[in-house]
This record gives sequence, structure tokens and C-alpha cells, in this order.
Amino acid sequence: MTSESINNPFNKQQEPINASYNNPSWPAVVKGFAKLFSYFFHPLFIPTYFFLYLMQYYSFEFAGITDWQLKLRLFGVFWMTAFFPAFAVFLLWRLKFSDGIFLRTQKERIVPYIITMFFYWWMHYLSRNFPDQPAVLKFFYTGIFMSSVAGLLANNNYKISMHAMGVGGFAAAIILTSIHYQNLDGIAISLAVFIAGCICTARLILNEHNLKEVYTGLFAGALCQAISYYFVM
Repeated sequence: MTSESINNPFNKQQEPINASYNNPSWPAVVKGFAKLFSYFFHPLFIPTYFFLYLMQYYSFEFAGITDWQLKLRLFGVFWMTAFFPAFAVFLLWRLKFSDGIFLRTQKERIVPYIITMFFYWWMHYLSRNFPDQPAVLKFFYTGIFMSSVAGLLANNNYKISMHAMGVGGFAAAIILTSIHYQNLDGIAISLAVFIAGCICTARLILNEHNLKEVYTGLFAGALCQAISYYFVM
């Protein structure tokens, strides 16, 4: 190496933007918490969490049904939006159509995206055709269906973060629900934004995504909810 190449700052290789997050020297306990957050706030659980939020903050929307019926509906949301899509991924893995259940490559995500789109569309259909559902579920289910479509399209070019799409849509849905009911849910909104930040940071710490994949996922999830709210409500 010549002295010119040493002294010339333009010849130095630039570090990647998210080099600090991809540094493997993160303590094991930090990575452990990042994995725990990623599991607990997996995008498949987001519809269930949103339904729980409505049960807690807007219980008057369920005034016409019993507690047992409400619990059955909560179970139905989890069954349709979390269990069945996750079970489909498990079957794909066992049938050797994917290398694992974590879907770390773009190719492995294609079929799960399509399967998830079907279940989200079905929840969207139910929310629009059953009058005893809370009104905000109409835009929420439409929004997550749109997010799954956007994720599938983006997946052709890069591995957009599904976790970021999930928490971005969740935070946006809570803000839009607060606007719809004209009720400032400061604690719920702050918590949702905080969770979104933690999940995005966790995906970077675990080196599962880069900044582009996380930011575009966060933006896509929030934008799909905003578009859905504008046209549905």
C-alpha cells in the first residue's frame, strides 16, 4: 500500500450505515432480549393484540355479546390470523419446501405471504359483512391485507422486514382508532410507538435486516393502515 492511499481519506472504505447494529460484539443478554421481543411481537400476533386493545379501551363496542362470546371471538382472531398461517409455515418446512420456520430468504417467504393474504382477506370479509363487529376492525383488517400484498411485491426485490410492517401497522392503527373515536389514548399510543422502536432495533441487533428493509417495512405497514382508514371509514 502506498503512502498516498494511506493519507488520502477518499481511498478509505466506508463503513455500512448500520455497522453498529450488525457488530457481532453485542452482549448475549442484549441479543437474548432482542430475540424475545421478536418472538413476542411476531407480526402474526399483531391482530390478536389489536383485538385485545379494543376489548380493553372500547369495551362498549362489544356491549351486545356475552363475555364467553367475546372470548370465543378473541380465540377466533388468534386462530385465523396466527395459528393457521404459522401451521402452514410449519407444514412447508416439514414437507421440505423451506429450510426452516424462520423464513430467512426471499424465496421461502413467497408462499407464506400468499397464505397469510388469504386469511387476512377472509378476516377483512367478515369484518365488512358482520354488523356486530367494531367499526375500526374494517379498516384494520383491510390494512393488514394490503400490507401482506405490499410485502409480497417488495419481496421480489429485497427482504422487507415483516416485523417492522407488523408493528408499524399496529402503531398506526391505534393512532387512527384514537382519531376515529375522538379519544386521546396517550398511554396506548406511546406504548405502541415504543414497541415499534424496540422491534425495529431488535431486528437490526440480530442482523436479520438492514436499515432499508426495516424502515421500508415500518413505513409500508403504517401507510397501508392510513390508506385503508381513508377509504374504508
